[in-house]
This record gives sequence, structure tokens and C-alpha cells, in this order.
Amino acid sequence: MNILRRWSAPLLIASLLAACATIIGPRQVDLPQDRLQQGLDHRFPLHHRALGVFDIELNHPQLNIIAENDRVALTLDANVSPLLARQSWHGTMTLSGRLTVDRLRNAIYLSDAHVDRFIIDGMDEGRQHQIAGVANLLGEKVMKDAPIYTFHQDELRYAGVQFALTRISTRPGGLVATIEPAQ
Repeated sequence: MNILRRWSAPLLIASLLAACATIIGPRQVDLPQDRLQQGLDHRFPLHHRALGVFDIELNHPQLNIIAENDRVALTLDANVSPLLARQSWHGTMTLSGRLTVDRLRNAIYLSDAHVDRFIIDGMDEGRQHQIAGVANLLGEKVMKDAPIYTFHQDELRYAGVQFALTRISTRPGGLVATIEPAQ
């Protein structure tokens, strides 16, 4: 009987908290494009070595939300320097993809990314086509390394309940993240 009294209050509190979590239910968090852009600006520039031959720097990301089909596009300035040459090329790369949620990292990533446009200033079309293959590989790597947005733990806590990121969708001018009480 003494054990029952000792554990009844903590069990009651735990069950009330669990009930609150189900009452609160899923929530939607608005992520405006300017907030997403600020987060991306802090993650760049990115430096990569492609195929052991090219040093590539990507910077000045510009996020474009394509709300009609739940996709986003990212335009980046690209500086490409072959290791064995003393020249470098400058241009832009635009890649797009669909949004996915990484629940372990509480982050939103671009997946199924593909390069929509890759233009190097002053380079003939044939050579640009050769480098476009490297750009596709680079696009995949960039999107695995640079989330579009990462939630901090305090952003996923409401009324004493911990939430988990479950879904993401687009709207004109931003994203809408769905969070649900963590199980």
C-alpha cells in the first residue's frame, strides 16, 4: 500500500502530461522565405573537390519556392578551379528538388535534386556540357550537406510537450512544417 501511495502522484502527473500531448495535437509552423534565406546564408560558402580534379566553391544561395508543385529551387554562384590549371571559371548553378524531412536531425532537406541550369561565364557550350556531369554530382552532395532549414529543440517544444517534425509543404513565400507530439 505504501508503494502505491509513493508512485500514484508521479503516475498521475505522467498520465496527465500524456493526455495533454494528445489534446494539443499536430501544429503547423510557418517558415517565411526570408527566414529560410537567412539560414542558408549562414551555411555558405561550401567548398568541394569534385572527381579529385576540380576545386569548387558555391556561395550566395538564392532560394526560390515553387509552391505549385511542392518544390524549391536553389541558385548558387559557382567558382570552379581545375587543380592542374591556373585559371578558374565563374558562373551560376540552379538546382531544384522536392522537400523531405529528416526526423533525426529535425531538418528539412532538398531531395531528388537535379541541376536545372549550369552556366560558366566565357566557356563554350561543349565544355560546359562536360562539366555539367560534375555539377549534377555536386548538386546531390550539396543537398545532403546543407539543409534548407534546421529546427532548434526549443522550436519543437510547446506547452511543455516535445514535438517532432513530420511533414513539410510549400506555400507562396514560404514553407509550412507540420509538427506532432513526440511519441
